[in-house]
Amino acid sequence: MFTRSILVNLIEWKEKPHRKPLILRGARQVGKTTSIELFSKEFDNYIYLNLEIRRDNALFDENLTIDEIFQSILLNKNITLRPGSTLLFIDEIQNSPIAIKMLRYFYEKLPHLHVVSAGSLLEIVLNKEGISFPVGRIEYLYMYPLTFREFLMAQRAEPLLKAYDSVPVNHIGIKPLLGAFHRYTIIGGMPEVVQNYINNPTLANLSTLYETLIGSYIDDADKYAKNASSQKILRNFIEAAPQEAGNRIKFHGFGNSNYRSREAGEALRTLERAMLIYIIYPTTSFHLPLMTNLKKSPKLQFLDTGLINYFVGLQPQFFKFSDLNAIYKGIIAEHIVRQEIIASDFTNNRHLPFWVRESPSSNAEVDLLFQHEGTIIPVEIKSGKTGTLRSLHQFIERADSSYAIRLYNGPLDIVETKTPAGKTYTLLNLPYFLAGKLKEYIEWFIKS
Repeated sequence: MFTRSILVNLIEWKEKPHRKPLILRGARQVGKTTSIELFSKEFDNYIYLNLEIRRDNALFDENLTIDEIFQSILLNKNITLRPGSTLLFIDEIQNSPIAIKMLRYFYEKLPHLHVVSAGSLLEIVLNKEGISFPVGRIEYLYMYPLTFREFLMAQRAEPLLKAYDSVPVNHIGIKPLLGAFHRYTIIGGMPEVVQNYINNPTLANLSTLYETLIGSYIDDADKYAKNASSQKILRNFIEAAPQEAGNRIKFHGFGNSNYRSREAGEALRTLERAMLIYIIYPTTSFHLPLMTNLKKSPKLQFLDTGLINYFVGLQPQFFKFSDLNAIYKGIIAEHIVRQEIIASDFTNNRHLPFWVRESPSSNAEVDLLFQHEGTIIPVEIKSGKTGTLRSLHQFIERADSSYAIRLYNGPLDIVETKTPAGKTYTLLNLPYFLAGKLKEYIEWFIKS
């Protein structure tokens, strides 16, 4: 079990004076249970329930008070509490709508107890059962595959980790960090895959794990499908999602299917609630607030870039190129950057929009828009000379921003430059392995 960054957030939650029951959200197999087991070392008492097990599930009874349920848990688990703090972890909570509803009462009746729950299909059950939590009774954290920093931590690569954590990064560390980031991008961040790669650093022994992971997600379709027809659609779409990841998609005919927009849209939104995919809509705005345009085609973000590489057959390509932008039309570079940005924020599940300008004469697209203290900062993910940033320049010429960022396969530097129309702006060139620290670097960039 290697350390995960979310432990910092979990300890902060533990120390809160007015703490509420915590729900840890995330797709299956991203390490939620393991992280809570590590977190349990911070407590004097640890109680684990797995609601996939019938005996544990049966402990939740609507006819019992929350005090009676807790006493029943202690009796059934044969636990005598020692003096001090107690963590109750309710795993796979989506298997008991009763337990989900009763979470609020732990806060109201047993505030001294630390209660964490997790469930990879929780969002599906909440939607299916029509369950909603009263505002102010529950807290949430979100968990994803390993970030690049966690990948370095798992490998105990202390010199690289120290170089990565330095802001700004020392130029001496850029080349080895780029090499490590390429390896991370190849295999992805699924914990079991990373652990096996650390034990035996070859790609050949990972194939079975990738197949098992995608197989488990396909099998899960049976659990949250409404009927046999939706089960078939979900299975097809889980297999198709890695192929479509990184592209702008249309619901109608998704994955070369014959499904209509309504059927496809419902299935894709179900997969999004299971946190297997993210449907990211663009904005056409130049100013705050950045309103996403639901009439425009969204981009599809898949759970893990390593899974994409395996199922699209891209892994051999990585050994031919030193720049991720040269692989798969630059889609993998953009996908891993967005994955890093998503996984760096445990407190919300919102995603940075991309910007589009579509007209009969020309189209433009900026990969990400980042908000910082009332300023919009456009972010591009590509190599090449600054003069080739055509879409970025179109945005800057119309927006109030005088800052921009390029994530690429190159050194860290800051340049004063101009758009073709003559507007001056400051460009931060940032090695793309620093995508997970984008917020820190934007603050450093503007202060610099």
